[in-house]
Amino acid sequence: MSFMSEFKEFAVKGNAMDLAVGVIIGAAFGKIVDSIVNDLIMPIVGALFGGFDFSNKFIALKAVPEGVAMTLAEVKKAGVPVFAYGSFLTILLNFIILAFIVFILVKQLNRFKKEAPPAAPAAPPEDVVLLREIRDSLKK
Repeated sequence: MSFMSEFKEFAVKGNAMDLAVGVIIGAAFGKIVDSIVNDLIMPIVGALFGGFDFSNKFIALKAVPEGVAMTLAEVKKAGVPVFAYGSFLTILLNFIILAFIVFILVKQLNRFKKEAPPAAPAAPPEDVVLLREIRDSLKK
């Protein structure tokens, strides 16, 4: 089978379309989780810790020039390398929430997809039944 015919078979089966739909929905879902973390969870965490803002927590790896505001965006804009651990913590929280939601989703789907109890064995065809009767009558 040639490469092109193999690819055509793959694309026609719908695997490529399923993958594309999954990526698009996943990207949109990621934005929702990002908004939940940045707009809902982090402000509450910040309020609980006395106004602590994770997004601007960093360590400058070089001296920050005078006149530059000590925010992550401004320090990066000034070209100073930074160790942005606050941004990392926010992204890590995003990942944990997203992984938890996917876990719950897969768990629920597996629960709904439980296998049906095995069906009773089908009755043998009529010709098999007749042959068995003939066999049994010949044994007598």
